[in-house]
Amino acid sequence: MTLASSAPESAGTERLLAELTTQLGRPVPAEWAAALRHVPRHRFLPDRIWLRDGHGGYAPCDRSTDPAQWWEAAYSDAPLVTQLHVEDDGYQQPTSSASAPSTVVRMLEAAQISDGHHVLEIGTGTGYHAALLAHRLGDTRVTSIEVDESIANRARANLRAGGQQPTVITGDGAHGHPAGAPYDRAIATCSVRAIPPAWIQQTRPGARIVTPWSTAWITYGTLTLARARDDTVSGRFAPYGAYMVMHGQRPDVELERDLLHDGQVPDRSTTLLSPWDVAGHNLDAQFAIGIRVPDIWHSWDADTAEAHTRLWLADDRATSWAAVDYDGKQTERFRVSQHGPRNLWDEVETAHAQWDQAGRPAIERHGLTATVHGHQLWTDRPENAITT
Repeated sequence: MTLASSAPESAGTERLLAELTTQLGRPVPAEWAAALRHVPRHRFLPDRIWLRDGHGGYAPCDRSTDPAQWWEAAYSDAPLVTQLHVEDDGYQQPTSSASAPSTVVRMLEAAQISDGHHVLEIGTGTGYHAALLAHRLGDTRVTSIEVDESIANRARANLRAGGQQPTVITGDGAHGHPAGAPYDRAIATCSVRAIPPAWIQQTRPGARIVTPWSTAWITYGTLTLARARDDTVSGRFAPYGAYMVMHGQRPDVELERDLLHDGQVPDRSTTLLSPWDVAGHNLDAQFAIGIRVPDIWHSWDADTAEAHTRLWLADDRATSWAAVDYDGKQTERFRVSQHGPRNLWDEVETAHAQWDQAGRPAIERHGLTATVHGHQLWTDRPENAITT
């Protein structure tokens, strides 16, 4: 049982539902609109949240000092950072967040949840997503896992305050929760680079698995998989969702610490491929690069003495790096430096050429088939396997 919204909460929820109708291009399905009305989003937010500051970072927003901004954010269709870690150099790393409601609704729709389903959620976060599921199915049919004990405890408190008590487990979501298996649905609120075998083993034939996706190159896209009787799952990607990577699937590699050392003599060349063609605003291109070279990551650097703008590349194992330089004038050729056993920029050029030759398919034309032993990516149909 959940608590009904008060007048201010109700007004905020109705504004949010109107915004979601615009964002989705259609009304929110009735069962999820009812859940949104009975589970006020603000009750799952801390008094301090962090909002994007427009400069690539985050600014704090406190309920006590700026209640108007806090309430507006609480009922906006935007992701809200609820826990932030600041590195010694000032870099801000979100470690927990409340997802954008439109993304939440899309994932719930993709799961095709029906009465009587037992759902495994990976990544409890604030508890809001679990609360929506519990409202739809009942507490006993929802199991949620959170790796961070302090976050899990806060989620339990948030849920109890709303009169809900789904099962919240503190643990590694990659291992699932075998005691509650088999599940009819599994929904992740963190992105993965590979489907954990436990998710396949703990779901029943006919189940659906919905998870955001990530590669070293880009975190983008949501994958919906259907489980067959032979322990195979297969499905397609959708063009939404950018979630933090699951704990345990994040390589700890830093460019300056692990890759750049005095005395290195890189190979030098030039390229006609613009770095913005592979690391710019075209998310389809970035997704295509990421799935074809899944262990290469990139970062932009506009503060270098050698170039106006530089695109850095490195591999997850910290064996190789590359840099593509823009001099601020030349837009036809770009300088390339590569070091290590792998020529990373050459690999990215090859990946881009493969995507181009395939007709530049959008993310929704890509799919994945997986077993407990690994996965295979494909374009349009499983027979069109993508080589990596």
